Amino acid sequence: MRSTFSFGAAALAALLGSTAHAATISGTVTGPDGAPFRAAFVQARNGQMRMTVNVLSDAQGHYRADNLPAGDYRLTVRAVGYKADPRDGVKLGAAEIATADFALQKGVVRWSDISVQQGLELLPEARGKRELFTYCTGCHGFESRMAAVKRDEDGWRSRVAYMREVVAYAFTPQRGFDDQKAEDIVYYLNHVFGEDATVLPPSPADLPHYRDTLRPISDEALKIVYVIYDMPGPSRMSWSALPDRDGKVWIAEYGPANKIAHLDPTTGEIAEYQVPNPRSASIHSVVPAPDGAVWLTEQGAGRLGKWDPATKKITEFQDTWGKHTIRVTPDGMVWSTGGLTRYDPKTETFTHIPEVPNVYGIAVDPQSNIWFAENIKDGKIGKVDAKTLQVTKYYTPTTQRPRRIQVDTDGAVWFAGLDLGMIARFDPKSETFKEFKLPGPRATPYALGIDTEHKIWYSSESQDVLGRLDPATGKVTEYPMPFAENGMRDFFLDAQGHVWFGSPPNNKVGYFYLAR
Repeated sequence: MRSTFSFGAAALAALLGSTAHAATISGTVTGPDGAPFRAAFVQARNGQMRMTVNVLSDAQGHYRADNLPAGDYRLTVRAVGYKADPRDGVKLGAAEIATADFALQKGVVRWSDISVQQGLELLPEARGKRELFTYCTGCHGFESRMAAVKRDEDGWRSRVAYMREVVAYAFTPQRGFDDQKAEDIVYYLNHVFGEDATVLPPSPADLPHYRDTLRPISDEALKIVYVIYDMPGPSRMSWSALPDRDGKVWIAEYGPANKIAHLDPTTGEIAEYQVPNPRSASIHSVVPAPDGAVWLTEQGAGRLGKWDPATKKITEFQDTWGKHTIRVTPDGMVWSTGGLTRYDPKTETFTHIPEVPNVYGIAVDPQSNIWFAENIKDGKIGKVDAKTLQVTKYYTPTTQRPRRIQVDTDGAVWFAGLDLGMIARFDPKSETFKEFKLPGPRATPYALGIDTEHKIWYSSESQDVLGRLDPATGKVTEYPMPFAENGMRDFFLDAQGHVWFGSPPNNKVGYFYLAR
């Protein structure tokens, strides 16, 4: 990942068009008492582009969505526990300025509105809860696929069976999963979300300790803007979104569609390409190469795939080692994790790195060396020399299960420790570490990025927030998300500095930036 963040309204304008021809919507949000309402997401959706711009109201209740392309918009407000009438048919011409005010009414906090961490704290203890949060929240949370629907016991059993088939590599005896655990999960889902379940109050806000689970939102955090695109069909599970040199965005579809996708952000159009594998491919990662080809990993099949820009077809290459995250070095070598592997497209040969049989995150430094993170208990970070393939590993002080890893422009190596809620910096010159504890229970940093100010961005898998760490002070600013269950796995940057991501549970991709 290149560390070239450049946040601001100008970045959005560069993507969607000149500010001289961009439209604006602004207004105020008030609460049921008529007072200014803070930290409500105002969402402007362009239906033709399948794109939604999300901005937050400030302490005075003001909001402003700039640099919108001309078109018809639907305006809605998201504020958990409140509701407002939408505004349909808002037509914006080039450079037009429109206003829309919203008066919120008291609503209901739904079980599908809360984060995974809140669910852990608020859902009742019973047989199967531990199994549910151990096995079933790896790809998505409980909110959209469990709390938002009602099924009887057989219905839940059919969904568990479906997941065992589609994500077959994850629900195996080798990973500690068996028929008894499946039945325990069925029992818990029916116990709390079944058609006849009565153990939950209508709203989590009815529980006395609900408010203790809320994350605070600072005034600084109100500056974040999200631009989000819908996927072209259901269950695509958009795992990541990576811009190419032409400004288009490549998307890994982890879901049963078995496709990769190519988004044009200026129009919202998405083209999709099918992999030959007829079974569950679980496409985890997709990365363009210097020659215009696009490489992908099929975690479910242990294969690499190559999309040919001339034929627009995908060719698969089977390996004996698992496939997870992929990176391509400037010389065209294709590196993948699972077990750390180098693939040479010229000779069509795999080279396994035997010292690294189990690895998750991977990054390329300016010298084309490979840095990796072992996402296992007591896992290490390490480097593979690009020329000699010599492996050097480094024991981290306390960070367990290092997951994503990035290299900054100054050569510093940053990685996220999932279990202990830490982000750590490693200096390759002095071979020293510095660790930063993240706020909140189960901070669980997953996606990781670095901006031009050398600030570190992460997504919290459990808390549904983004975090920005200032290494100079240790200060972390947490930013709210415009939907629950964000599921961000990876951050990538385009030439304008937009931070792109996929949200597999929500079937969306997009980017964020900070307004000035």
